[in-house]
Amino acid sequence: MGAKKDPHYRVVAADKHKPRDGRFLEILGHYNPSNYPESLVLKEEEIKAWIGKGAQPSLAVKKLMKEKGIKLG
Repeated sequence: MGAKKDPHYRVVAADKHKPRDGRFLEILGHYNPSNYPESLVLKEEEIKAWIGKGAQPSLAVKKLMKEKGIKLG
């Protein structure tokens, strides 16, 4: 998402069998590094529910979760 030199990112739950930029199951938050301070919104309950169902967060999402103070497990 976003534009050239103005990125925005969505945190989503996606099926591993779908294309990277294809359909996703649910939007779990968003991250805008261009704002000062950076804006980070994560839906903690939904993230924990998806992880409970077997979802695996990417390294980037793990970093954002750590920054927001969301513990795994």
